Order: sequence, then C-alpha cells, then structure tokens
Amino acid sequence: MAGTVTIAGLSIGNGHPVRVESMLKIPLSSKEKCLEQCRSLASCGCELVRAAFPSPDLAGDLAWLNEKSPVPLMADIHFDPALALAALEAGTPSIRINPGNMTRARLRDVVASAREKQAVIRIGANGGSLNSVQLEKAGGVRSDALAAAVEEQLLILREEGFEDIILSAKSTSVHETVRANSLLALKYPGYPFHIGITESGYGRDGLVKSAAGLALLLGQGIGNTIRVSLTESPLEEVRAGYSLLRALDLRQRGGSLISCPTCGRKRIEVRTIADMVTPCLENLPDGVTVAVMGCEVNGPREAMDADFGIAGSPRGAVVFSKGTVLLKDVSLERVPELLERMACRNTAEKKQG
Repeated sequence: MAGTVTIAGLSIGNGHPVRVESMLKIPLSSKEKCLEQCRSLASCGCELVRAAFPSPDLAGDLAWLNEKSPVPLMADIHFDPALALAALEAGTPSIRINPGNMTRARLRDVVASAREKQAVIRIGANGGSLNSVQLEKAGGVRSDALAAAVEEQLLILREEGFEDIILSAKSTSVHETVRANSLLALKYPGYPFHIGITESGYGRDGLVKSAAGLALLLGQGIGNTIRVSLTESPLEEVRAGYSLLRALDLRQRGGSLISCPTCGRKRIEVRTIADMVTPCLENLPDGVTVAVMGCEVNGPREAMDADFGIAGSPRGAVVFSKGTVLLKDVSLERVPELLERMACRNTAEKKQG
C-alpha cells in the first residue's frame, strides 16, 4: 500500500480516497482570474490545483494566490531550481520538479527548503522528454525508458534523504503510461502515484483516451491522485475525473445517472428527461442513483437498484424507487421538484442518523 503525503491538510495515498486534481489554465499574472478559477474548481470537487510558475517575477502573485485559494496549490517548475525555491518561499505546499535537471548543490537547497516547510515534491517524467541515452538503455522500449527516468529522479531525492514524494510517469500513449506505472508500482509500492494521460486531446476522443488509461491503472490499484488532461475547461477535467471514479466504484460525489440507450419500445423521450435531471445531480447526496428509462421493460425491473427513477409506461410516466412504483401518470415537469424533495429527505435522514 502506498505511503501517505499531506499537502496543506490533503492526505494522499495509504487508503485515502483517490484525489481529483486539475491545472490552472490562466497565467499567474492574472491573479484575480486565477482565484476565480480556483474557487470554481473547489465548488465542483477539485482537491489540488497545479499552477505553471515560469518566472520569479510571478512570486508575489503566487504567494497571494496561496493565501486566497480554497484549494491547495502545486507549483509546476521546469529546469530552474531558483523557481522551486521561490515557489516554496511563496508558501506553496507542493512543487513539481525534475531533479535530474538540477545540479546536486542546488537540489540540496530545494530539498532543505521543502523539508523545512513540510512541502511535498512530485517528480515525474513525460514521454515527450525522454532522451536518446534513456531510450538506448531501455532497448528502445519507451515505456521502460519512462519508468527508468522516474526511477533516476526518485533515487536522487532518496540520496538526499527526502521521502515526501509523489511519483508520476505520463505519456500521450495509453500503453506506454500503463506499462511504465505498472513497472514503477511493482518496484516502489511505498510511494503515492499521480496518474494521467498527457495531451489526450479534447471532446469525446480525449475523454475516452484518458478513461482507457486511467481505468487500466486504477483497476490494478495504481493511482492515488488523478488528472483527466483535456483541452477543455479545468472544471470539465474535474467532472470527468469524478465520473470515472464513480464508474469504477472508487468514489461517489453527488448523484449519478443511469439511462437506457432507447429503442423502438420507448414511451418517453429519455434524452430530454436526462438533460432535465443532470443539473440536479450535484445537489443530491453522495452515491444516490437516478434512473431514466424509456419503457416498463427497462424501468423498475432493470433499474431496480436506483434510488429514484422515472420510466415510460402505457399511460405516461411512472416514478419508482428500488423497483417499487411510487407514482403513476407523472408530469415530466415535476421531476426536478421530486428530486429536490428526495435530496432534502435524504439529507434530513443523514442528520438524524
């Protein structure tokens, strides 16, 4: 089981929930907009936000955001150890670095600062940054070179006596990412892993590609924090992350929707009702399942485990719960109201319990 690291009170690893994170898509120089994005991300369940930190001129903006953000930050550092030190001085509780790109003397300074401030360091390699030497040592097998690159970085930090580490091996290839992380997890099970498919794209293809890789890893028990990297709003990345974790029964946040694919038997417009129901899901208690089914065949019977369901019937629509019909001939306009009532009832029951 992976060890635990803590980033500003957020525990990662060792049986804690798989954490969902994203990255600011606004430059730190626009600090008010960055704060607005952090607040929006927090409201939809984001637990860690990475921020690009390319210049020491932005240290003041980063410090300001660290103080204001409702979500812990991770500064994304490339090459320059001075930036890593500046990020830590600005109060950032975690940084992402490549120790192999830093001289040992400067790395010692970074490690000393991180230790003093109880900050976490994420190390990781990207498939696009592998060099010819790494590839040659791995016999040209990119996944093995990716794993070896992460191991090189890990050993450097361990030699410095630093252990508050998150490992990350990412590629735009699902197969490379899965194999690299599998190799690392077998060899270094004591560290938390951040997983993701980098540069996965956008829209349907991006979602499917990310889900394919993340599901293969999470199904093996690999992954303590995830990012669904998309050319989309960071909020969509977070929502997709929770959707994936719900599908794998790893985490529940709000309600979840199941709906039939429809066929010639449908008696109601399933997509129309599903669109009506979806905005209500985030306000439902965690783990509540809502079903929208087109007919009595797919209704109370096939969706009998649903906490709330609506299905078409010969005389209109019926509302059911756990396979039992509660209401008949229901007006579709009443569905949001019934969901809200159910949410209030379940919330009250939880408080009494």
